[in-house]
Amino acid sequence: MSVSIESNFGAEYSAQLPLLGDSISELLCFFGVKRVYGVGGDFVANLINALDKRLAVLPSSNEMHAGFSACAQAELNALGVCMTTYTVGSLPCTSAAALARTECLPVVFISGAPGEAEINSQALHHSVHPHTAWHTDLDAALNAFKALGVRAERLQGQRHSGQPNIAAEQFLQLLTHAFVNRQPVYIEIPRDLIGQPTQALRLPRCPNELKPQTLNLCGAEAIALQIRAKLASAKAPLVFLGEKLRLNPSLLDKIVHFCQQHHLPYATTWFGKGMLDEADPLCLGSYNGVFSQLAHQDYIEASADYVLELGTAIFPSDTNNAFGSQTHAIDNHENKTMLKGTAQWETDIEAVMDLLLAEPISLAQFQPLPQSSKVLVEEGELGYRQLAACINQAQQASGRNFVFVPEVGNSLFASFELTTFASDIGRSYLANPWYAAMGTSLPYARAVADQLAELGSEQTIVVLTGDGGFNFQANELINLQKQAANLVIVYMRNNIFHLGKAGDAPIYACNHQAFDPKLLVQAYGGQGHLCETTNQFVDILASCAVQGGLHLIEVPASLESAAQSDVTQKLNCYIGYRNGDPLATEQWRTLCGED
Repeated sequence: MSVSIESNFGAEYSAQLPLLGDSISELLCFFGVKRVYGVGGDFVANLINALDKRLAVLPSSNEMHAGFSACAQAELNALGVCMTTYTVGSLPCTSAAALARTECLPVVFISGAPGEAEINSQALHHSVHPHTAWHTDLDAALNAFKALGVRAERLQGQRHSGQPNIAAEQFLQLLTHAFVNRQPVYIEIPRDLIGQPTQALRLPRCPNELKPQTLNLCGAEAIALQIRAKLASAKAPLVFLGEKLRLNPSLLDKIVHFCQQHHLPYATTWFGKGMLDEADPLCLGSYNGVFSQLAHQDYIEASADYVLELGTAIFPSDTNNAFGSQTHAIDNHENKTMLKGTAQWETDIEAVMDLLLAEPISLAQFQPLPQSSKVLVEEGELGYRQLAACINQAQQASGRNFVFVPEVGNSLFASFELTTFASDIGRSYLANPWYAAMGTSLPYARAVADQLAELGSEQTIVVLTGDGGFNFQANELINLQKQAANLVIVYMRNNIFHLGKAGDAPIYACNHQAFDPKLLVQAYGGQGHLCETTNQFVDILASCAVQGGLHLIEVPASLESAAQSDVTQKLNCYIGYRNGDPLATEQWRTLCGED
């Protein structure tokens, strides 16, 4: 016999059941989510209407860009959220999901789905369903995300007439998984569940109460004792901070405070760039072996007699470890203590740091590192080789701290020589080093602009991009225009995909000589500029930053090897070496000191 929830549990209980759409809104707000990026569609329309009551449901130019914006959002917040319609909307987000999984970003990919009442033997539009199939496959997107190693589930509706569904509880568990484990999740929500009642939830006071409350690993006291002894006997200690700390700002602050308290020089990995204020005299910058050009690189490679390494990757990336050149002094250092952070939220590192901060440490006296003097760029032709130095000079001239968002390609590798300072959003450099996802810088900048606007900050965002990467994503300019973002796009033009180019096949051609990006940015309410010399570029970039608004600076970029940044020249040599080019192999071995 069929019974209702009201007849089964009573009218009072039944009346307090919320609708699923309202519970989803409440749960996202509980985790601090204020914005959702996405593209609308039929299967997600009910959810959009439900979320729009409490959240900003923002459009993106396409679903992949929505996913990339959510990735940037997750770099800066507890969660990033992307919302699309069924399959045709969610499947394009798999590139962003792969990025989120690689970078350990807690991104929630939400997709509308067919209503549970619609599931029958008839194929639904948006289904991945060939006309020769003997059965309908409704799980194509779920299986695609699962294939990436992403936890993927479809919310389940009522299974007994007298019991409310627990879809809200299921949604909470998925959000918690993303938050606690810093990993993306994919959630399909049948459209007919949005207006149905769901089991009411009792939430904790804040999301942090969902984290592991106890550290089950022991031995912190012994580790702290070892570090104290090592520091006490060192004449030139170094603290090396890994990229895992960029998602744990409270622990990062604690470590930096420890370094300042004991006057310990510190540096970070390439992937950790932007999480430190490089204006701090103790900060030595972002180090990556032979690929780095730091003012105090000699201290890292020759002087440091003890290294305390914190929060680096368990399994090192070749990109982040000098591309296997065996020139990464931290990797090869004979006297160091490594705390990788094997517990969730690096609670094992925090336990050791708390012990180190609890008592003073007797350190040997050593001379503070001299401050590097500001070097003015000489007047001349501008290209990738001088780009970082010119931007650093413009940042100084404008009196403003920039937030940098470099695009994958030559621009990314030129950007490691940028000087990053404190930022209103806690990060001054957001990059996507996962090379399979070109076209992320404008969606990233869009999320950064939203974050700055939330804080009332007018800080300038500087996007560095080649013309190939820019053409992947120019349609996102419409949303930056709507935001009235303070954004300067440095557009390095050579009309080809240049990084790693190994021939003259048409596939490398990404542009047409007649294309004028300055006119394009004007169509989006911005201003276009052309710069060919270093002094001209410094003046215009500094002026754009002070003026505010949307700007694009076109810079003709030479294809000559000598005109590329130092890092790009070495990287192209490495790529040629890996591809078996004899000349590149010889040059690479010389670079690594093998000959």
